[in-house]
Amino acid sequence: MNNDKDEVQRIREGDVRTASRLIRNLEDHMPEAKSTIRRIFPHTGKAHIIGVTGSPGAGKSTLTDALIESYRKQGKTVGVLAVDPTSPFTGGAILGDRIRMQRHAEDAEVFVRSLATRGALGGLSKAVGDAIHVLDAMGKDVIMVETVGTGQQEVEIMNHSHTVVVVLVPGMGDEIQAMKAGIMEIADLFVINKADRDGTRQLQTLLMAMLDMAPEFPGGWRPPIIKVENVFDAVTFKGQVGELAEKIDKHYRHLVENQLLGDRLRRKSLVEINEALSACLLEPVLRDLVSSGELERMLDKIVRKECDPYSLAEEATKPYLK
Repeated sequence: MNNDKDEVQRIREGDVRTASRLIRNLEDHMPEAKSTIRRIFPHTGKAHIIGVTGSPGAGKSTLTDALIESYRKQGKTVGVLAVDPTSPFTGGAILGDRIRMQRHAEDAEVFVRSLATRGALGGLSKAVGDAIHVLDAMGKDVIMVETVGTGQQEVEIMNHSHTVVVVLVPGMGDEIQAMKAGIMEIADLFVINKADRDGTRQLQTLLMAMLDMAPEFPGGWRPPIIKVENVFDAVTFKGQVGELAEKIDKHYRHLVENQLLGDRLRRKSLVEINEALSACLLEPVLRDLVSSGELERMLDKIVRKECDPYSLAEEATKPYLK
């Protein structure tokens, strides 16, 4: 018990090693990790959580990296959860563009951690909700969650964020992607990245037309469209990222001033309780089925078409539902 208290205290003091170890244990579904999450939960709820999503190759990592710098100049502490595809060989995250964020590695007020999707739908790791709590308990002012970029399934990010930034790029088919209702509905801000490319005006016109067709905007917030140009034009790029950070902060103030933050917190809490209920109900059943060998027998029956999954599931869960 005392060890748990010590671990919680170290996390609240911003200890990177303790936080990293806890997040790793959460990914590995270690029972003691859940115990620690229970203890840190009362110390959460202060951070502004920003979701950054969009198509693969849209430049999300570059923007996230630039936003870290922008927020640090404001004196804010920053946590980043970069959700990566899972390696089919190791089950770990494929780091990819995360390497560029290592320039912040020596900044004690910045914590960057990659999470593997491990087959989770919606482009998010199942551990992401708890990992957000860890960074929140560390005292981070801003927590950015950058998703893997798998298209329309990215809507899950809205369940974990106060502000969702959707990154689009001209000439990459994002005109079609933007027309998918899910992406339109989750965006609090649109970023047209690499806006020095051909097709920027067409993409901006399409987004504006789609926003004009919306009958209303929940909470009265119309998502702004911010253009960010070539990263190699440092002065212009930093200025545009600064504008993006201002708009993100303005959205958060809008939520607070109009008593809308509570709605987002309730939505996030609903997802968390659903996930917790699912884990409590499903994990014991699966554990027993695996240990008894019944799961393998069920699989054999399905493969041989001797029975369907639904009938087998009903039969397997009956003893637990009494």
